[in-house]
Amino acid sequence: MSSTLIKHAQVVNEGKVIEADIRIKNQRIEQIASEIPATPEDDIYDANGCYLLPGMIDDQVHFREPGLTHKGNIASESRAAVAGGITSYMEMPNVNPSTTTISALKDKYALAANSSLANYAFYLGATESNLDQIKQLDPKIHCGVKVFMGASTGDLLVEHPQALDAIFREAPTLIVTHCENGAVMDRNKERILSTKPALTIEDHPKWRNVEACYSSSQYAVGLAKKHNSQLHVLHITTEKELSLFEAGPIEGKSITAEACVHHLWFSEEDYAQRGNLIKCNPAIKSRQDRDAIIQALHSGRIDIVATDHAPHTLAEKQCEYPTAPAGLPLVQHALLSLMDHVHHERLNLTQVVEKTAHNPAIRYAVQDRGFIREGYYADLVMIDPNASTPVTDESILYKCGWSPFSGHTFQSRIMSTWVNGQQVYNGKNILDASSPAEPLVFNR
Repeated sequence: MSSTLIKHAQVVNEGKVIEADIRIKNQRIEQIASEIPATPEDDIYDANGCYLLPGMIDDQVHFREPGLTHKGNIASESRAAVAGGITSYMEMPNVNPSTTTISALKDKYALAANSSLANYAFYLGATESNLDQIKQLDPKIHCGVKVFMGASTGDLLVEHPQALDAIFREAPTLIVTHCENGAVMDRNKERILSTKPALTIEDHPKWRNVEACYSSSQYAVGLAKKHNSQLHVLHITTEKELSLFEAGPIEGKSITAEACVHHLWFSEEDYAQRGNLIKCNPAIKSRQDRDAIIQALHSGRIDIVATDHAPHTLAEKQCEYPTAPAGLPLVQHALLSLMDHVHHERLNLTQVVEKTAHNPAIRYAVQDRGFIREGYYADLVMIDPNASTPVTDESILYKCGWSPFSGHTFQSRIMSTWVNGQQVYNGKNILDASSPAEPLVFNR
């Protein structure tokens, strides 16, 4: 059995950066040492002093399969993900049909087993009438239940107090929430339309404003405290919401919060140039909100950074604002965007690893992933901090073919990605002759 020996890497792990060699064998990290002699069985990869990080675990993506595959699918988007250093993902239920039954969950796992290049897990979507399905979730194989508390349509919208109370009381897994208050948004929309004939993109953060987010997040946190639930509030976008969450390390928390890379990058000042390309829910808001979220990464009020990757075709995005869909494709450049924050000293490298790998592994109790440790799966990403990455149409791997970062040049480059010990990206090309991906397993 051959092995891979990574030499001369700057290993970023558990708050430290150390120079080390790493041997990978049988999917896992067999040895970490300052110097590991090569053997005839070793395929040698010389890191030449590049950073070696645990692969990003993205706890929120929309890969659009089944039913919306003109936008993306598990095969296309997982390939873009590994090119961006994401080695595991957790995918959302708002596909067609919605993933609201255990049977539909099984179908998605079967799709991923045949086509995913990154490790995978899938959320069950909560409705106001599928509590029986929620109760059947297996904490060891299912990552959680997604609750759209407003700001959704169809059967995935859960607003009735009795239904929400039952979900928070009965869910056997982590509850993850999209928090925007529909009643507040309705009032906001009515107020805006009293002064103009139609909403425009500049109205997006006014319609889906701070109060809409805060009131819903406050409600979710209150329910979690009432029922002692395990709650993870997704994509925080406002400074005001941060007061709902405790600062400090993630260990021991029952209520946690996530930020997404686009809310750390863009502000409402970017709508004039980017328009519908950065239309997302919850909305990108003020520079003050963005900067407060970055500071919350330092304090620990924000525990995890994810993408909320949500591709739409360019034609869909080029519609008029009211009909243009919300969501951005992000997995290919998420980690590089965080590295730019490191270059500009807004974040440090060990924080990026903590928020993208360590903390998702801790919060979801992901088995043997998220850290560079002997015996753990070799889910790894090599980054050269001194080689740039221009975002061009030709380089984009998303099925939708565009990126909100188009025209930007990132100051780092993904040089290699390994999933379960197999190199799947070499800095230029996807290498997927035999997919190594596996379903995530949870120790809970």
